[in-house]
Parts: sequence; structure tokens; C-alpha cells
Amino acid sequence: MRLSLRHLLLSSSFALVVMPHAAHAAEADNAAEDASRIVVTAANQPSSSATALSLSVRETPQSVTIINRERIEDFAITNVNDLLDQTIGINVERVETDRTYFNSRGFDVSNFQVDGVGLPLAWGIQFGDLDTALFENVEAVRGANAIMTGIGNPSATINYVRKRPLDEFQAKGTAQVGSRDLWRVEGDVNVPVTDTVSARFIYAHEDRDTHLDYNHINRDVFGAIVAWQVTPDLKATVGYTRQENDADGVLWGAMPLVFTDGTRIDHARSATTSADWTYWNTKDQNSFGELVYTMGQWTLSGMFTYKRFQENAKLLYAYGYPDKETGEGVYGMSGIYPSDYKQYLGDFSATGPFSLFGREHKLVLGLSYAKSNAKEWENFAEDTALVYPSVYDWGSAQVTEPDYPGEYLAAKYSDELTRLYGAAHLNFTDQLKGVVGASAMWIKSSGYSYGTDQARDDHKISPYLGLLYDVTPNVTLYASYTDIYNPQAEVDANNRKLDPAKGTSIEGGIKSSWFGDRLYATATVFRAKQKGLADYAGTFDENGPGKAGGSYYAGVDTTSTGFELEVAGKITDQWTLSGGYTQYDIEDDEGNDTRTWLPTKSLKLATTYQVPQLNDLKLGAQMRWQNAIKTTLTDVYDGDVYMGDVVVKQKSYAVLDLMAGIRVVDHLRASVNVKNVTNTKYLGSLMWGQAFYAAPRTAVFTLSVDY
Repeated sequence: MRLSLRHLLLSSSFALVVMPHAAHAAEADNAAEDASRIVVTAANQPSSSATALSLSVRETPQSVTIINRERIEDFAITNVNDLLDQTIGINVERVETDRTYFNSRGFDVSNFQVDGVGLPLAWGIQFGDLDTALFENVEAVRGANAIMTGIGNPSATINYVRKRPLDEFQAKGTAQVGSRDLWRVEGDVNVPVTDTVSARFIYAHEDRDTHLDYNHINRDVFGAIVAWQVTPDLKATVGYTRQENDADGVLWGAMPLVFTDGTRIDHARSATTSADWTYWNTKDQNSFGELVYTMGQWTLSGMFTYKRFQENAKLLYAYGYPDKETGEGVYGMSGIYPSDYKQYLGDFSATGPFSLFGREHKLVLGLSYAKSNAKEWENFAEDTALVYPSVYDWGSAQVTEPDYPGEYLAAKYSDELTRLYGAAHLNFTDQLKGVVGASAMWIKSSGYSYGTDQARDDHKISPYLGLLYDVTPNVTLYASYTDIYNPQAEVDANNRKLDPAKGTSIEGGIKSSWFGDRLYATATVFRAKQKGLADYAGTFDENGPGKAGGSYYAGVDTTSTGFELEVAGKITDQWTLSGGYTQYDIEDDEGNDTRTWLPTKSLKLATTYQVPQLNDLKLGAQMRWQNAIKTTLTDVYDGDVYMGDVVVKQKSYAVLDLMAGIRVVDHLRASVNVKNVTNTKYLGSLMWGQAFYAAPRTAVFTLSVDY
């Protein structure tokens, strides 16, 4: 039952990361306005997700991938899980229907931001589907991120850049219908109220079944952002967003993969261990306000964000392995889990140029404070051995809903993070540039979570060093070093909290731009290392020092080394190309392969071609491939006979998506997307030794109107 209990997964390690800054606030506004006028290519697109300074991707001494709004709409990507599936170097672990993990370069991704403001996720988990309707683009910075986060793993930081009010009236509406009773509507309206005030309103509603038995999704998304140019030098922006994601027939855990004799179960794609009485409902609300003041060449920025995330779930978890002859032997347990999380995030920063040794440089200095309060309730069914029907009858018979004795407050904890950060872009010569910076962090936590004391009082400084050298006007060599620090809530075999994990990231390579800066290409080698990272080591029994059934961990050292190739931009005005290849080895401190459920080789490519003469006909394709993965099951018994280590494998696979769109008449466009064209059958993850199959071929038809 490793990681099967709710309290093991939601006893969240502290991952509050709050790094907004003036450059990013201005960048978000400019990117939204530029999107309506010009095409910003990959090589020169500004990003501050890695260094807190607004630098082009080529000027940033770290790996950065940007997926823009055009790509999102071309391929009908409506949730971030599907979007990150297409992002270079990012792997999506669909361990359950409504709880998703992400990793990069062999380590879990725990740092998520909106407009540079930390969006901490417990254990790096995304609950439900986060809709893409609210975002202009998504940026992924791979490797440790000392300046913008300072806390987490040497994996990646994901930054969602919001849509912002524009100066001119714009309106766009879309309607979609598709496989498995999908229907979706989406609206995006920008209104210049006065010469100095603009407002943008966003709405989306989606309703669909999935390929899994009993599973149904209903989602509503709302967004309202108002910008006021108070004076020529002062701009105020306020906004509110809300997403309600209701899911029925959800998976908590997944399906057993083998029989008691160790042979594989040939599950149908629709197979699930869920029941029609389960649900997982979430409400995610964000309110923010920011002031940006320009003082000569310097910009001062202040931002405050209030985030409230609520969920209520009735869940069913399956454990055990079925007998091959009868299909029986799987049991279940169930619980109801309401939770309420409140976060208060504030940041002040100053950005501008300065002169030193006769040359001009850039500087950003900032202070941020964040506080998070969490309450989690548990109402666990007394019957922990609910009987499943024969595995051969799944889909036609299901587990009967049990009785629940009543909820209790299982977790109540609070986290505080104070950060001082700064970075400088140093212009040593016309060819040689440098980026230096650091974050100083003070972390305090209190409270309890499922019997584990959450108290901590830590502090740490994380540095960042980077160099870039322009070999030619088109080619730049770069290298960077950064480290990162990760407080941990997991306990050891003595029920004592593990020390913080420490990570380092080194990378270097070549960045280049071609065809008049339209196309960006890079080749990177990297080495990421983490010491003392929690790794599952066992489960407490009734006489143990921890809660019976709870997991304990051991700190392990892990090293990942590899390389990446990436290309993004336009080959011609009509032909776009983006994608790349990632390969790495991940080993423990004894040199053995570890985390074998992660793909160590992956290829992701996307391309579109437009023919303006044929009513703006656009054709496109995107594909992703990964190598084989495996996991080892150590708890398989046939009666009283231990079957030894059972290795479960997922073969290498590729998924291909195709799209075609055309302008029907002025302002009206029709498109069709076919996802998983070849109907590839594959498991979404082997992370927990349980799994379910990914979606088969899916078709979506879209009509869009814009003015």
C-alpha cells in the first residue's frame, strides 16, 4: 500500500515559491499586446522565469522552452497536463485521473508559478485539470532555479503567463464537440473601457466523459482582469480567476497490473478500479493586484496574491492482486477528504540599469513574503477490505459504497517563507555576458499532518552563476551553475523528519538563431545532483514508532547526467517547427540505475504549415516518443508463496496528433484535431506499480469566431 493513503500524499512538503518581479509584470503586459500585432519568435522572446531579469531565451544561460497561445489553439490543448506532455524535457506521470505528477531530468517538478508568483503544489501534484483558457503562454525552465525559486528539486520550474488586458477591442469565441460526448465553449473578450482603462473577461465550460468506465468531467473557468494606466508612469492591475473542476468516477491509485502468479493482466482500456459513487471536486480561486511604477529607467513593482484552493473527494483505493483463474482477490478501502488551503503571497522588486567600468548592466532586487494555512479532514470507512468483483467483470460490476463514521481534522499546518533575491546581467564585453544572483530564504512551519509534526525553522542561500559568449552574431556558448534546497516533511524509520535535500545543477551548451532570428536552436549537456532526497523505505506496523500503515523514508543521493537538443520557431513565414530530444542517465550513489519508471529518452516534435492562398489553410502534426520503462513489484504472493521480484514493463511508444484548419468566411474558422491517430495503447505511468491506460484515438471539431 505504498503511497496509497491520502495522508501520505497530502502531508505536503513545503514548496512555497514566490518570485514575481517588475520585469515579468511588464513582460506579461507587453507579450499580450505584442501577440495582437507581431509574431515574437523563439530566439528573441523575452522571459524572466529563470533569472528574474527580462532576457531573451538566447540571452538566458539555462534551458527555457515556451509554448505560446498559437500552439495551444492549433492543437486544441485545453489542460496543462496535455500541454506539458508536449513540452521538451518534461514528463507527465498520470498516476490517477485527478492527481498528476511531473518530472524533469529525473527529478520531481514542484515549482509552479503564475506570472512569476509561486504556485506551490503539494508533492508537485496537480489536482484535477488546470485549464489553459486563462494563459497566454507557458514557460518551462529546466534545471535548478535558484533566483526565481531557491526551493525545490533540480528539475524544472513551470510558469503560466496570464492573458492581460490589451489596448484595442478584441473578442474570440470557440465551440468544440468531440469524442466521448465532449462539448466545450470558450470566450475571451477584451474591452478598452476608456483611454486609460482596459478589461479582459475569460470564460470556459467543458463537459465530457473519458475512456474510463464511470469517469465524467465538468469544468467551469472564469477570469476578469482590469488594467488602469493611472499616470504615464504608474499602472495598476487587478484580477480574479476561478476554476471549478468536478469529476465523477475517479481513480485513487490505479489498477493492479499482474495476477498472483506474476503474469500480466490484459486490461481493457476502459478498465478502472473506481465506482460511480466516487468523486473529486476542486475549486481554485486567485485574486491579485499589482502596481508598476516607472521612474526613469527603473521600474518598481509591488504585487499581492490571495489564493484559496478547496477540494472535496470521496475516493476508493484498490489493493491486492487477483487470482488468474477466478479474477478475485482485489480489495478496497474508501474515504471522504475535504480540504481547504489559503495562501497569501506578496512581493516587491526594483529593476533597472546601472553603469560600472564604463558599461551598462541590468539589476533586479526583490523581497517576498508568503504564508500558507492548510486544513485537511479525513472520514475513512471502517471497512478496509471492501470486496471487488472478479477482474473479468470490471466495467459491469463494482464495489458497493461503504458507511463512513464521521470526519476528523487530520492535518492543520502553516508555512511561512521570507525571501531576499537579486540578480545582475553583466555586460563584460560586446561578446561576453554574465548573470549572477542569489536567493536568501527563511522558512518557518508549524502544526501537524496525519500524526507528523510539521515544525521547522530553516534558512538557506542559493547562488546562481552564468556566462554567455557570442562566438558569432548567430551562435552563443553558455554555461551555468545553480543550486536548490528542499525542506522535507517525510519521516525516517524512527519517525523523525528527514533533513532537507540539497540539489545542484550544472549545464552548458550552444544557443543559436537563424533565418533572421526566426528559428532558435540549442544543444545542451547537463548534470543534476540531489543529496538526501526522501525515498520510500517501508511501512510502519502497529508496534512501530509511527502511525500504523504510514510510510517511512530514507535519504538517498541521486545523480542525473544527459543532453538535450531543441529547435523552435519558423523556417519560413508559413512553416513553424518546434521540438527536441532529451536523453539522460539517472543513478543512485552506488552507480546503479534508479527511478526506472521514468523515460530516459524522449523525442517531441510539432510543426504547422499555412497556405494563405487557400483560405488560410493550416495543416499540422505533433508527436512524442519515449523509450521503454519498468518497475519492480516486491509484494506479489500466490497464496503464501512469494513470487519474487516481478518486473512490469511498458514498451517504448509514440503518440501522433494531426490537425487541419481553414477560414470558412471572414472571422469564422473551422478546424479538426485527431489525437493519438495511430490508436497507440500505453500505460500513463508505472510510478506506483499500479497504472491505467491512456486515452485512445480522439477527434475534436472546433468552430471559432474572432473580431
